[in-house]
Amino acid sequence: MGVFFQSIQGVLVILVMIAIGYILASRQWFTEKSGQIIARIVTQIALPMYMIHTITSDFTVDKLRQLLPDIKFPIISMIILFAISIAVSRILQIRKNRRGLFQSMFFNSNTVFVGLPINMALFGTESLPYVLVYYMVNTTFFWTLGTYLIQRDGEGEWRFDWISTLRKVFSPPLLGFVVGVLLVLFDIQLPTFVVSDLQYIGDLTVPLSMFFIGIAVHHAGLKNLTFNQYSLGILGGRFILAPIIMFLLLWKTDMPHLMKQVFILQAAMPVMTNAPVVASLYGADANYAAAMVTESTILSLIMVPILMTLIQQI
Repeated sequence: MGVFFQSIQGVLVILVMIAIGYILASRQWFTEKSGQIIARIVTQIALPMYMIHTITSDFTVDKLRQLLPDIKFPIISMIILFAISIAVSRILQIRKNRRGLFQSMFFNSNTVFVGLPINMALFGTESLPYVLVYYMVNTTFFWTLGTYLIQRDGEGEWRFDWISTLRKVFSPPLLGFVVGVLLVLFDIQLPTFVVSDLQYIGDLTVPLSMFFIGIAVHHAGLKNLTFNQYSLGILGGRFILAPIIMFLLLWKTDMPHLMKQVFILQAAMPVMTNAPVVASLYGADANYAAAMVTESTILSLIMVPILMTLIQQI
């Protein structure tokens, strides 16, 4: 029970910040455009700086060498989830113009706006490298296979653009990770004032991410949430199948216990925040995607303490 209550406290830390964002949005302090600006600040400025500071502060070359080979586990789990999503979408008779979006949301998780703050609240900065390993795989899958599936639902003929895709995959957070790794590998010491700036601005990542979620939930409207085969299939994939598959993959491995916990939690995070944006861009069902982001985000706050209690048994 101690683990369960500790997990609840970690989630409450997150929930309070989400509630502040929600309340401020309801009082018109934040508009929908404000949420977009906050999201850009987090993904393009705060999070890359956070990654550079943490990696250069807490990592050595030996730690990096031990870490990167385990990238295979998120890759395998997402491939399995994708295969299952094809079968589930047909069993649930998801209509054809939603099928690709359904599959994309089924196997991709929100590793930044929800996954990172939750892991930080529960495990502290020690969890960050494992979060980043999962993030690298997740963002690559979303901007390649996931985006293709969403585009296939939209209007018009799908065309693969290598330049655009690479730009999405090598996003500022991932580039921040790469820069941090290079600084460690080449033993480059940053000036003290740069380290301080990286820390101060990087520390904005968690609270701003939670404000963004609160704003998004407010504008989506809690009254508009509905549960049907379209949503229950996604929720089952995100919070039941994804963590079970990851658990089975990691069960007999000798990787660090904290890494196992982080990977399982990351697998069970809500739908990618970018899903509605991509759906809107390509003429797919953006409203469905937005509703699933909201529903899965809210439900994740209930599921995390339960998952934390269960994964302690690994």
